[in-house]
Amino acid sequence: MLKKIKKKVLISLSVAGILYLAFTIYANINDVVSAFESFNWIIFPLLLLLSFGNYLFRFLKWDYFLSIINVKIKRIDSFSIFMSGLIMSVTPGKMGELMKSYLVKEISGTPMSRTFPVIFVERITDFVSLIFITLIGAYIFNFGREIIIGVGIFFLIVLIVISNRNIALRIIGLLGKIKFLEKHLESIQNAYESSYLMLRPWPLFLSTIISIISWSFECLGYHLILINFNLEISFLWAAFSYGFATIVGAITMLPGGLGVTEGSLTFMLIRNNFPKDLAVASTFIVRVVTLWFALLIGILSVSIYQNRYGKITVETVTN
Repeated sequence: MLKKIKKKVLISLSVAGILYLAFTIYANINDVVSAFESFNWIIFPLLLLLSFGNYLFRFLKWDYFLSIINVKIKRIDSFSIFMSGLIMSVTPGKMGELMKSYLVKEISGTPMSRTFPVIFVERITDFVSLIFITLIGAYIFNFGREIIIGVGIFFLIVLIVISNRNIALRIIGLLGKIKFLEKHLESIQNAYESSYLMLRPWPLFLSTIISIISWSFECLGYHLILINFNLEISFLWAAFSYGFATIVGAITMLPGGLGVTEGSLTFMLIRNNFPKDLAVASTFIVRVVTLWFALLIGILSVSIYQNRYGKITVETVTN
């Protein structure tokens, strides 16, 4: 399995390298280098700490969801599994994080059909929180409203369907009539029951608040990057810009939103008449301390996990 993970990581790094080179050429290599030299690198550890704060709060949400569906697992094991899942940050739509469900099964014996909805619900609450963060900015700055509202409506429909047992069970019943899915009907029902429990009003509200706090850490980090380039930008604009770029990158289902997220962040700065070199440099830095730092944490966590429990050998969790 590690060979597959390494291959995916190397492919993502190669694609990122090509994209970042293109961005650098676009903004003029010499100007971008000068921009990096002018950056106050003393704050870099603080930026990493803010990103780690994001991971910690997202872990709290993950662990909370496991408790809701009554998965018995030690907190230290839950933490190890969650952090290991960050290695899949560069998989399409982060669906590689389904590896977490397999690792929970290995430790607790809980069926994957019961726990993989946790990853699904994590993504829903992430989107809901990012929509909340960006919606006000979309109206104030008159940009991206259609995309934000469209994504919001989609997830609202998903929430309505899951929270209404009559509708959901009727859909599951129809799926059971499909020959290919008939043998998986029990797993589908287990997955739905887990999703239903996690998306009840109080768990949804609490997990969304946790998500807003967690993503605010990275929004703050982006704001610090921008003001350290002496760009006069409010926290509201930085949060809106970062949240919007994250949403756009995520809905493309590209690994880590590569290219789209970077392009959105850079474009929004240039659109506000900021220099290309500073736009590109700030984008590179925020992606290093968020996406690529998450990947590094994931690699280290997988190594620690394997030292404790042995090698992760199942191939299907990467598919």
